[in-house]
Amino acid sequence: MKIFPLSLVPANTRIDFMRFRHVFITIAALAFFGALAVIGTKGFNFALDFTGGTAVNVRFAQPVSVDEVRERLQAAEVQNAQVQTFGSGNDLLIRVRAADDIAHVNDNDELSRHVLEAASTPDNPAQVLSTESIGSQVSGDLRQNAIYAAIFVLVGFLLYISFRFEWKFAVVASITTLFDVLVVAGLFAMTGREFDLTVLAGLLSVMGFSINDTIVVFDRVRENFRGMRADPLEVFNRSINQTLSRTIITSLVFFLSVFALFLYGGGSLEGLALTQMLGAVVATLSSILIACPLLTYGVLRVTKQDLLPKARDEEALARRP
Repeated sequence: MKIFPLSLVPANTRIDFMRFRHVFITIAALAFFGALAVIGTKGFNFALDFTGGTAVNVRFAQPVSVDEVRERLQAAEVQNAQVQTFGSGNDLLIRVRAADDIAHVNDNDELSRHVLEAASTPDNPAQVLSTESIGSQVSGDLRQNAIYAAIFVLVGFLLYISFRFEWKFAVVASITTLFDVLVVAGLFAMTGREFDLTVLAGLLSVMGFSINDTIVVFDRVRENFRGMRADPLEVFNRSINQTLSRTIITSLVFFLSVFALFLYGGGSLEGLALTQMLGAVVATLSSILIACPLLTYGVLRVTKQDLLPKARDEEALARRP
């Protein structure tokens, strides 16, 4: 694979990935359970999309310090306030989570006025550019729908790969996809970055990207099992090496395009772009280092006999007039 005079991946690589498969699986297991532990103990820093509350975009007459505004809000007893820059140094986005007894969006109007009064000072007054409120009932529905969406996508992938390949491939593809999503989500939980609907959309796109990379490798594995007279480990190694160039260049192009979105897309798309960048890295590594090694363990172990019946059926269908 060459880009101008550069060669990112040498042609006809013969890297012995399967030699270190136990190491890769051990590291992946530690990362998987570590992500689960972080999510379970620390949880996510959910945005207003999932908690309910009010977001007020204010513009000050002069540049203002985020820390100073946060201190003034705390002094005015505005609880759970999150302050961040938004655009120029004069603009701030202030997010305040709704109280437990707030069930309707209109109940947040008074809170919005209180935030503006607390953030402003006589020498540096502020004006409201926009407000966005969401009630706790709406946010609860969003959480429920988010869970349904994730389950629907994962089950859909499982059914498709079971039909397209063999059930062992479907199980492994689902495991690697779940691994990719949980690791990325665990990084958000560990760092405390805000988890909003754009991050959720990014996680769903990571699922699609991950399953696409894995299917490419599995398709080559199936072809090589039918055409090569070699040990299964050699078949897996040959398949990974043959798709290595395609996997890396696809991931690199995707990463660079999303990186541009991260740099120039503004604060509203930052979570989406960051999620997709992390997902591109994790999904690429899992499709190369985890997917095929999982096909060598226990009931998931793939042999030539697993694929021959389906190969005969396909050949019979191809001969029919």
